[in-house]
Amino acid sequence: MRYFLLFVFIIIAYTSSFSQSNERLSSIDFIAVLNNYHAEALYYYQNNWKALREAALKKGYIQSYNFIEIEPSEIAPYNFILITTYANSAQYEGREKHFNELIKASGGLKLLNTKEPKAFRQVVHGQDSAKTY
Repeated sequence: MRYFLLFVFIIIAYTSSFSQSNERLSSIDFIAVLNNYHAEALYYYQNNWKALREAALKKGYIQSYNFIEIEPSEIAPYNFILITTYANSAQYEGREKHFNELIKASGGLKLLNTKEPKAFRQVVHGQDSAKTY
């Protein structure tokens, strides 16, 4: 009986450590281009959002990211889907601090011209802390 209880304890400890290691969380944004400023929006996301995620990935601040462009439609009225995945809750909770550090190191926002982000983009929907399996 003692060995059986030890075996059960080991199985419980193993499965709980496995479930804790698969606690990925993602932030997902659906972005619509405004006022026909597609070039400005694409430049902005490639040179800011994507560049910051590449730096964050190298530093171990995030697990992965996806920058997806789609053709907008009536049921999907957005142009870009931005996904940042964090390996665990510690990475997720440190995101603001880490991205602020990376933004400061990058020298600030890069824009194609004088158009500010509010002129060329709108977050149609944003979802934070989505569980990722």
